Amino acid sequence: MTIQVLIVEDQNLVRMGLCSLLELTEDISVIAQLSDGCDVNSICTQYQPDIILLDIRMPKTDGLSVLSNMSNANITVPVLVLTTFDEHDLVLKCMELGAKGYLRKDVSLESLITAIRCINNGELWIQPAITEQVRKHYSITDKSVMTPLIETLTSKETQILRLIAAGYSNNEIADALHNSDGTIRNAVSTILAKLNVRDRTRAVIASMEHGLI
Repeated sequence: MTIQVLIVEDQNLVRMGLCSLLELTEDISVIAQLSDGCDVNSICTQYQPDIILLDIRMPKTDGLSVLSNMSNANITVPVLVLTTFDEHDLVLKCMELGAKGYLRKDVSLESLITAIRCINNGELWIQPAITEQVRKHYSITDKSVMTPLIETLTSKETQILRLIAAGYSNNEIADALHNSDGTIRNAVSTILAKLNVRDRTRAVIASMEHGLI
């Protein structure tokens, strides 16, 4: 089944390049392109894409506004945010608004395709390089984020949290750590409870804000 993609990017060359590259993949099809975020809701209603590639910074309606507008309209199309290294705060805000992952614009085609497939399968995709930059940013700019939460997670829970942040599913984590699926599901539930969050996305956000990963 072909994954239907909507690209929202204001830079023509970037947008056209993404479209051309994705069209080389058999199971991915670009059904629409937008240079601004103002029409995302109507395009989603008209074309019903499976996933949106969304630029954060756009001159009229930016990525944050798009995510907010989608939430207000109850549009639940998963969003993969395209970012650069200097947008740490915006990345976290996008995740808080419901984005399912983020990726640098200079990644390889292989990484982009993998991210699209993972998010289409209901998983998160958190590019490790950006996660590290966000973590460093917060540890440098705000030492107060290092809280007692660090003490509440065991070493194994921290390891699982890092794998979640790297985009691994529960099944993949179970395989990597040689545990059963049930064991990992229970561990993830415990992590969410300890971080006082309700889903994996917010767990990743909280872990970066508190310097846990």
